[in-house]
Amino acid sequence: MTPKFNIHPDIAKAETLPASFYRNSAIFEKIKERIFLRSWQWIGDENLVRLPQSAHPFVLLDGFLTEPIVLTKDSENTISCLTNVCTHRGNIVALESGKTKKLSCLYHGRRFNLKGEFEFMPEFSETEDFPRPCDNLYNFPLKKWGPLLFVGLNPTFDFDQVLTKMEERIGFLPLEEFKLDQSLSKEYSVNAHWALYCDNYLEGFHVPFVHEALNKVLDYGSYKTEVYQHCNLQIGFADKDVETFNFPKDHMDYGKNIAAYYFWVFPNMMFNFYPWGLSVNIVKPVDIHNSKVSFITYVYDTSKLNKGAGSGLDKVQLEDEFVVENVQKGVRSSFYKAGRFSPSREQGVHHFHRLLAEFLND
Repeated sequence: MTPKFNIHPDIAKAETLPASFYRNSAIFEKIKERIFLRSWQWIGDENLVRLPQSAHPFVLLDGFLTEPIVLTKDSENTISCLTNVCTHRGNIVALESGKTKKLSCLYHGRRFNLKGEFEFMPEFSETEDFPRPCDNLYNFPLKKWGPLLFVGLNPTFDFDQVLTKMEERIGFLPLEEFKLDQSLSKEYSVNAHWALYCDNYLEGFHVPFVHEALNKVLDYGSYKTEVYQHCNLQIGFADKDVETFNFPKDHMDYGKNIAAYYFWVFPNMMFNFYPWGLSVNIVKPVDIHNSKVSFITYVYDTSKLNKGAGSGLDKVQLEDEFVVENVQKGVRSSFYKAGRFSPSREQGVHHFHRLLAEFLND
């Protein structure tokens, strides 16, 4: 039986999650069911199915959830996100990306349309009470924000409340004009529990100690965290000599020198907006001691690349990786139990720990 977690709602009184959270294999397994299967995941952008009548199969969080999914676009340009598992005997249906008018299982010929609706099955004329709704491919909830796509497997919260908060700050940017740059996108292996990487991301407290170059372009004294329901935002302010956003006059931050918006979305997604574009960071659990972090880069204004807070991201990642891997070693100590939060600097970490406890205790 896994333990219950209690994170005091008052950050000044709260303790962090105990070290056992990061060490207990049963808790790690419970995280799959209680957190990842009940939340949302970023799956890419609409260009994965750019053409009508096309499909794109993929595995969501391979090695952890390992959920086979297929993204489709039909002749009416409707995008669907479907389970890629045949409802007959469990075979994988779509094997390759590309143009297609139907989804046909190569095992026994069961066929579906691009909305996942059952259409045909040979040798089933004598089967009673067939087809039933369960013979359709399961259609996952799908949310689209600009070109970005998000799927919920069995979500327990409305993702629109997350998108609304991001839209408040980023709505002035033409997301449809953001272009994926594969040459700037990378994946990193981190020898640490996935939640430790999120812990580190969720506070700017470490910036003066870990990120010397980043600290020179951000005003640490003005660094700010705003906490919402299932997401939070860190705002990186800078002086006038650093590349900052050019806000319209009706923007809530008009007149402020903001170099970066760092959005974190429960449980493992980061959306870092800079004047040049967007860096999407997805933290992927591998096992209790290892994770992968994908950096996916979308460029809007190439003239602003490698300037300000959005420059040197590879160096920042390696600095974070060094620290997080050392914390991984530390939480395995028999003598570390739990810590306390800085009320002025660790609101984001406190928020994350409260959400983890809420989902795991439910």
